[in-house]
Amino acid sequence: LSMCSKLCYAIGGAPNQVAGSAASFFLQIYLLDIAHITPFHASLVLFIGKASGAVTDPVAGFFISKSRWTKIGRLMPWVLACTPFTIVSYFLMWYLPPFVSGRVAWYLTFHCLFQALTTLFQVPYSALTMFLSTDQKDRDSATAYRMTMEVLGTLIGAALQGQIVASAHVSPHCTVNPSANTTDSWHGTPSIPDPSDPLSHQVIYMIAAGVIAGVYLLGIVVLFLGVKERDDPYALNSDRAIPFCKGLALTMKHGPYVKLTASFLLISTAVQLEQGNFVLFCTHAAGLRNHFQYLVVTILVSAAVSVPFWQKFLQRFGKKCAACGISWMIPFAVMLVTIPNLILAYFVAFVSGLSIAASLLLPWSMLPDVVDNFRLQNPHGKGHETIFYSSYVFFTKMSAGIGLGISAAGLEFTGYKPGICRQSDDVILTLKLLIGAVPAILILLGLFILLFYPITEESRKETKLALEELR
Repeated sequence: LSMCSKLCYAIGGAPNQVAGSAASFFLQIYLLDIAHITPFHASLVLFIGKASGAVTDPVAGFFISKSRWTKIGRLMPWVLACTPFTIVSYFLMWYLPPFVSGRVAWYLTFHCLFQALTTLFQVPYSALTMFLSTDQKDRDSATAYRMTMEVLGTLIGAALQGQIVASAHVSPHCTVNPSANTTDSWHGTPSIPDPSDPLSHQVIYMIAAGVIAGVYLLGIVVLFLGVKERDDPYALNSDRAIPFCKGLALTMKHGPYVKLTASFLLISTAVQLEQGNFVLFCTHAAGLRNHFQYLVVTILVSAAVSVPFWQKFLQRFGKKCAACGISWMIPFAVMLVTIPNLILAYFVAFVSGLSIAASLLLPWSMLPDVVDNFRLQNPHGKGHETIFYSSYVFFTKMSAGIGLGISAAGLEFTGYKPGICRQSDDVILTLKLLIGAVPAILILLGLFILLFYPITEESRKETKLALEELR
């Protein structure tokens, strides 16, 4: 694979991450403080939206596996076809409708639609890794390029959204030192700008959505022009496509895949909880409402620059060994919760970025190894790649949706009130648990399961030689 092909492939995945990052960091606080829907309804929007995307994964895998080969490939037509609809649904997801009674239905509809459409993009795009090259090193290198660019996309999305919409969450009434203002009147002070302002919060969010929608168009053009999808040139003439249901059953019985998926669905849920509640934590629990956009950028810059480091690390020490880096964020996140200090917050943000980079790179680098291992055990079957990728994304999305739904419901239960400067002690305690204790437990459980993942560097080489011999 040429460097140009890897780079174009990587750029193609960035827009999905730009939009997903903006939604991960800001959708919950937007629903609570701008759209003024209750935390319970926000939890429904977040959970059902993620669940709809998750349910779409096996459906997408089924139809893609039935697709015929075209002049531009079997996966690329799906990527191209869903992009315009994804852009429209994303834009409407941030629109503040003039009616109040139907807002929950509005956001539920377009969040579900956006999640489903991004799935129709993500499944064929991620499975495309297997059709860029048959060489493991090429695929690992392309995955590293992709993860670097996706982390940069996450950075761009959070930075663009954060810088554009920051003024919608900062009010002069809330910048007073809380220690000197502990009266009930300060607790009830609204933190939202006056809607009569010409650059009010709804207009600001629409500008951010329009900018990110433009990034989608740029990325998809680069992907289409720069990447050529290849079928496996070494496939045997006797190979037959595995029926979807049979392939799904075989996938669920494949030991390495089950362990990898179980491990990273816990880890990805922890990362989603960090992302979804970080802005709320900085705003309401840590006294850092004027710094949250810079802390988010710090996390993502750290993640972007550390992906090449993790790629070199896993090449030298192995992929399972590199997983230890995911646990680095745990002690520092606990420190931030117990000692909310500005300098410490930036240090925690930097270390968290290192851990997030490892958690993003490793599963997508390890999944092709699992597919090769399955291919070796089922030598006369083909077409199983999309089944692996779609079911993996299904489980991670479903777990993340459950986690975000429970976290928003927890805020409802503890009495979160949108639009006030200072929340109750119960809400602050809940935010601390969602940033510190809960992700720490999930990450440790995920890493424990990963200890039993059977594919090592030696077995990878043996699989590669066996597949070459088979071909």
